[in-house]
Amino acid sequence: MAKQGNKKNKAFSWDYAPALEGISHLNIKEKYDLFIDGKFVKPSSCKYFDTINPATEERISQIAHGSEIDVDKAVKAARRAYVNVWSKTSPSERAKYIYRIARLMQERARELAVIETLDSGKVITESRDIDIPLACNHFFYYAGWADKLEYAFPNRKVESLGVVGQITPWNFPLLMAAWKIAPALAAGNTVVLKPAETTSLTALKLAEIIKDSGLPNGVVNIITGYGDTGAAIVNHKDINKIAFTGSTQVGKIIQKSIAGTDKRVTLELGGKSANIILDDAPIDQAVEGIVNGIFFNQGHVCSAGSRLFVQEGVADIVINKLKRRMDKLIIGDPLDKNTDVGAINSKEQLKTINDYIKIGKDQGAKIHQSSSKAPKKGYYCVPTIFTDVAQSNRIVQEEIFGPVLTVQTFRTIDEVIQKANNSPYGLAAGIWSDKGSRVFNLSSKLKAGVIWANTYNKFDPTSPFGGYKESGFGREGGLHGLRAYVNLK
Repeated sequence: MAKQGNKKNKAFSWDYAPALEGISHLNIKEKYDLFIDGKFVKPSSCKYFDTINPATEERISQIAHGSEIDVDKAVKAARRAYVNVWSKTSPSERAKYIYRIARLMQERARELAVIETLDSGKVITESRDIDIPLACNHFFYYAGWADKLEYAFPNRKVESLGVVGQITPWNFPLLMAAWKIAPALAAGNTVVLKPAETTSLTALKLAEIIKDSGLPNGVVNIITGYGDTGAAIVNHKDINKIAFTGSTQVGKIIQKSIAGTDKRVTLELGGKSANIILDDAPIDQAVEGIVNGIFFNQGHVCSAGSRLFVQEGVADIVINKLKRRMDKLIIGDPLDKNTDVGAINSKEQLKTINDYIKIGKDQGAKIHQSSSKAPKKGYYCVPTIFTDVAQSNRIVQEEIFGPVLTVQTFRTIDEVIQKANNSPYGLAAGIWSDKGSRVFNLSSKLKAGVIWANTYNKFDPTSPFGGYKESGFGREGGLHGLRAYVNLK
């Protein structure tokens, strides 16, 4: 570890020796087929597409492209399994299967974490310490509810829905699959899941785990592909419910597609979440919370705190501390445990982010970017903040899904409430203050589904997550997430 002098501020910084996570233990196939009726089968079209490591731009594997024919096979398998097996399986037996899946995931946690990082570009510390443990915990949590549904919904008759179609995004591939599959199984439903095309690998590894768990054939089916594959699931006549996490634009298309049908739906869509720093906040803690909320995850979180509001009395100190913290962030190989900011998931997403950065400049906002250098190869974007922005700026109003933060100041609580709520989205928010009374007062007036106090982006399987307005409707996690997969009479 070499010590280097920084002449500008006469401080010292260190270049850390690489601490790369090993990949020799991985078992990644050259080609992955569809998982239908308990078996891996070739797609009817015989078409495959590459899944790319965004940190190196190299191919990891090839993924099957499921067609409408394949979706129909998967739905029919799920329906057979529901009618003949899963609906007749006792709740305690269902719980055992779900629990077994959780244990197998735990046993293979290291492999799952490394594959998640390779496929998505997120740093290994996030995959290892957050994504995979949380995914396991969702299966554990809902395994506990599977034989207690009468206690979850007292004085009500609880019935499963049937076959549910689920579509997950690329930002939390395995975690989002767990959010959806675990409560669906606990409630007695069967599943057809489509993961995002750029991050399908951990869902396919989950298929291997499901097969090893002995779960009856057809209870969970995983169909990979592009948007046309997801559309085939949404439009299939024998699907009883759609659960979608992704963009607001696609969510609106799904709503139109199922209009006039009896399909149930939950939508967890985009966000443009406010992170609010009051003048009595613990400043250093708040700055670290800002960085955690938007930069450590490359902004690839729908609840990312991408709009920062700072009370005028502490604005200068917060912004200066934030800039210094940004300049210390390490951007690089996501498999390196020293890395703070990993790669952007895809070339297309990086272009979108860079387009928004240009828009911010063109609209007159003042830009500051981290002085840390990004690798030349791979899809990387250095952390960026914009100050001197107006509420009407596109970078303030539109979801960027990248490490780009806008900063505005405010004087009064009423002013920040008006500014924070002036958004088409309503997914999440953060409040930083030394006084609980100020937190409770402010949180009661924010139009956001999830509000954190003196922390940010903390999740738990027992707690519901979801938003308002164009951030969707319905909740995932907790009893609210279980409620979405049952009929109550």
